Amino acid sequence: MDEIRGFAVFCMVFYHAFYTLAFLFEVPIAMTLLRFFRPLEPFFGGAFIFISGICSQLSRSNLKRGIKLVPIAVAITLVTAWIAPDSIIIFGVIHFFAASMILFSLLKPLFDRIPTIWGLIGCVLLYLMTMSIQKGIFAFAVHLPASLYQTDWLCPFGIYSPTFVSADYFPLFPWLFVFLFGTFLGRFAAAGQFPKFTYQSRVPFFSWLGRHALIIYVVHQPIIYGIAELLSLIFKK
Repeated sequence: MDEIRGFAVFCMVFYHAFYTLAFLFEVPIAMTLLRFFRPLEPFFGGAFIFISGICSQLSRSNLKRGIKLVPIAVAITLVTAWIAPDSIIIFGVIHFFAASMILFSLLKPLFDRIPTIWGLIGCVLLYLMTMSIQKGIFAFAVHLPASLYQTDWLCPFGIYSPTFVSADYFPLFPWLFVFLFGTFLGRFAAAGQFPKFTYQSRVPFFSWLGRHALIIYVVHQPIIYGIAELLSLIFKK
């Protein structure tokens, strides 16, 4: 699990590097790479969220983990608003994890009463029902009131106005159900019932990245921006 999560983080770091170079520094080759990898971004993020859901069953306190992420999420929004207003992060993956971990912790007594198979099926159905909520569609055919999409206050749920911008955006709907799917599947991990080959280490580098995923995710953007700014100054000279 650490290796899969590490690989997902590795891919997302490179994607954000292309994004920074393309949109903030207008590097042509970065824009080409960004367009090539953009369709894969949801899969990188989805794998990260899914594995984190599994690991939540192995955590001593998801509530504490979630609360610790809240000030980090707020800082990310404030710093991006100050440094790069056009690429502000309003509800990125760190915001998502903070909210998801807190919700999971508070609702865990309820989730524990749901049989694993029904929990997995329910998460799949709810994901499919909410996957188009950003387009104003719920449950495949129900069109939500247009008035909901005149404000950005509901952006954590995937509902926002046409002027909404967030460089990194993972709303609770539908991604919460990917996280919860992982928590239900994580019951098997907590009981040591995953297949034996899943516990074997194959790529130590990715395993290390996975164990430090949140820290890497928090610090990688400032580092990328700093390096890009330095290179920009060097080449301008």
